[in-house]
Amino acid sequence: MRRREFIALLGSGVAAWPLAARAQQPMQVVGYLDASSPGASAARVAVFRQGLAEAGYVEGRNVAIAYLWAEGQYDRLPEMAAELVRRQVAVIVAGPIPAAVTAKAATTTIPIVFYVAGDPVKLGLVAGLARPGGNATGVNSFAAELGAKQLGLLRELLPTAARIGLLINPTNPIVEGVTKDVTAASSATGVQIDVIRASDSREIEAAFATLVRNRADALVVGVDSFFTNRRLQVATLATRHAIPAVYIGREFVEVGGLITYGTSLTEVYRQLGAYAGRILKGAKPADLPVVQSTKFELVINLITAKALGLDVPPSLLARADEVIE
Repeated sequence: MRRREFIALLGSGVAAWPLAARAQQPMQVVGYLDASSPGASAARVAVFRQGLAEAGYVEGRNVAIAYLWAEGQYDRLPEMAAELVRRQVAVIVAGPIPAAVTAKAATTTIPIVFYVAGDPVKLGLVAGLARPGGNATGVNSFAAELGAKQLGLLRELLPTAARIGLLINPTNPIVEGVTKDVTAASSATGVQIDVIRASDSREIEAAFATLVRNRADALVVGVDSFFTNRRLQVATLATRHAIPAVYIGREFVEVGGLITYGTSLTEVYRQLGAYAGRILKGAKPADLPVVQSTKFELVINLITAKALGLDVPPSLLARADEVIE
């Protein structure tokens, strides 16, 4: 992407530099690099600001935040990360994995606070969890390792399900791990897994056509910012084709998805804000251990369950953190 095109992109609302940063005032600037979109992340950003405020930094008062959104188009990330480096922001907050990996590749000096859904050591972000050892630290949500649990929830909801689809984005670095996790879990139960790939809206439509053609009983939607950005399309297609689906984030059930199981992102983004605040005060990422998420949430949409003709077992409802009805 040429620089002129990138500046036009900034002006389109995908990203905007705070007035304090443009005016070159002494206020510190946090670069917020997100692979997702503003709409999908509004609640998360609010919690991030809360965590930052708890550390003593209030946006517009004593800190500025420059938001850059890739809208699920990962090829935008390198130029966005390069722009943050050129601006010499005080700290870069980056997530999920595509943004975090891109930020790490862009700088070895600017501190990075990441949110990832996989092992940050294997991703090359840190040397170790207790002692990161470089310019990056953050939170691991374990979302990439929850496929087996999601598959189990589908089996509990649909005991006779014999063929289940797994929707993945082949451009995501963690796709191999997610696939292995789900297929390994399925082999123990005798369920057949059909791996379906999609990296744009047209391919999502084609993926559901394949699921219908294969007579899939249910669907696991892999963790990916691209699917979160297209959550309305994915959830609508699942309902239209009567395919019960489990997702990783509550944003899906809020637009009509059936069931979600994943990390509580409220805790994740508060921690991101807290770590960013500590770094603004002078802490080094190398001295801040990577936080391992321990709080997970199960959300069930009973309206969608009824539309699909499903009776949710009382035992599953009793374990839900929230039921939409």
